[in-house]
Amino acid sequence: MIDRYIANFKSKSTVEKFDIIIVGSGIAGLISAYYTPPQFKVGLFTKDKIEESNTYYAQGGIAVALAPDDSPELHFKDTILAGADFNEEKIVRIVVEEGIDRVRDLIKLGVNFDKKNGLSFTKEAAHSRKRIIHAQGDATGYEVACTLIKKIKDKENIRLFDNHMLIDILTLDNQAYGCIFLDSETNKISIHLSSYIILATGGAGQLYLHTTNPLIATGDGIVSAFRAGARIMDLEFFQFHPTALKIDAPQRFLISEAVRGEGGRLINFYGERFMLNYHPLGELAPRDIVTRAICFEILETQKDVYIDLRPIGENKIKRRFPNIYKKCLEYGIDITKDLVPISPAAHYFMGGIETDEYGRTSIRNLYACGEVACTGLHGANRLASNSLLEGLVFGKRCIDAILNDNPSLISEHDENLNLKEIENEKSLKEKIQKLKTLMWDKVGIIREESKLKESEREIIDLMEEINGVYMKNRNFFEYKNMLTLSLLMVRSAILRKESRGAHFRIDFPTSKKEWRKHIIWEKDKEVIYREVNSPPSFKKDH
Repeated sequence: MIDRYIANFKSKSTVEKFDIIIVGSGIAGLISAYYTPPQFKVGLFTKDKIEESNTYYAQGGIAVALAPDDSPELHFKDTILAGADFNEEKIVRIVVEEGIDRVRDLIKLGVNFDKKNGLSFTKEAAHSRKRIIHAQGDATGYEVACTLIKKIKDKENIRLFDNHMLIDILTLDNQAYGCIFLDSETNKISIHLSSYIILATGGAGQLYLHTTNPLIATGDGIVSAFRAGARIMDLEFFQFHPTALKIDAPQRFLISEAVRGEGGRLINFYGERFMLNYHPLGELAPRDIVTRAICFEILETQKDVYIDLRPIGENKIKRRFPNIYKKCLEYGIDITKDLVPISPAAHYFMGGIETDEYGRTSIRNLYACGEVACTGLHGANRLASNSLLEGLVFGKRCIDAILNDNPSLISEHDENLNLKEIENEKSLKEKIQKLKTLMWDKVGIIREESKLKESEREIIDLMEEINGVYMKNRNFFEYKNMLTLSLLMVRSAILRKESRGAHFRIDFPTSKKEWRKHIIWEKDKEVIYREVNSPPSFKKDH
């Protein structure tokens, strides 16, 4: 039912050959491009404009152990604790230690982090120290992305391709050698060949009805890698951010975790501060716990939940959170005076393409970094502000690996494809909305076996409707990817008969020792299990 390719193509569609193709323009893709030596010809492809990524919208900051009272060891312990003891410890150590140098590199590049007697640090949920550095108050991702984009545009060996959606990855004998793209401006399919490919395509928040992710986040990189034969891991672990502004929009505005770190309080409709009923850390409990607490509070009261920023003080709110202040005013909410209605929203995918400590996947010369990858850093629940740090560390590590790996032998070959091209269907957007609603209702914050199995059947029915056909249309390719990823997520959630981190089963509410193992999928193969703190599954096979 899951096709190898989702569009017909011919080798004569080949446009250009590169040494390295990088797909994605968030922090992981940008930093990979920055660290690429000048002798490599690079094609940097992005689905929309180069600025459109989760990085661009990241408010909170970057977690890094640079404060005098902090250390990589403390950062390591906090990451493990938040990750529900499901993290790959080797990976955590790499990130908390090497991340320090990568952040120093950003500072040398000109990223203007906020300062107060040196770097200004703030605290976020589940961190034992103030270790989050930020820029322009609550516009860290924007500042980092803009700085890196400017540097990359100055590099003569890098060619930028906007509005190019990754459709599929070309492989031969388990070796990646090119990518198929849809140019959404010309609506043409093209092939670009390369000795090495780095996927940095981000996450998949748009699988859900309510998300903080931009419209581009539909899991394309994960699913195209899966179709090519790569292994994907931990798909049942999707993090829901507890505090998104409650508005009717396809991308919900995030109220940063840093707000609670600075003293913001969660209160219910009756003005009661409820978080201490759920966890001794109150508002600063790990994200999965805060999210479920808000969810239960809304279910119990059948009323809205709010975040109260007033204890922070008007001057500090305007200085520390200028972006949040401005955005909320657009919706008629003055955060210095008013309570802010919030609800959870899909935010970050802990699952993704299984990689080793250098971003290598199970396919030779295909690498992955950032949210599209699953290194095991985040375990079952990501510690706040570790994502930008991960992108920095593994974006560079992918380049380090390429400098030591032999290139793919680029070959051109046609596939005997007979997918039937059909006219654009008017009901496509309705079908996408149906899938997003199904995922939100049945595969969301609180899960249960009968609902999961219902969703599995419904997704299979939707997949069968478009089996063997394609439309030359970005929405269609996104929908096809979303269906495949949703099905694999549901099957992972059904298999994991326990609750751990972001995966909460109301019918199995506790964690179980026997489930301290990763669930891994490979196309047309049986499910693979891998013990936590063991080598990548594809390294065991060789």
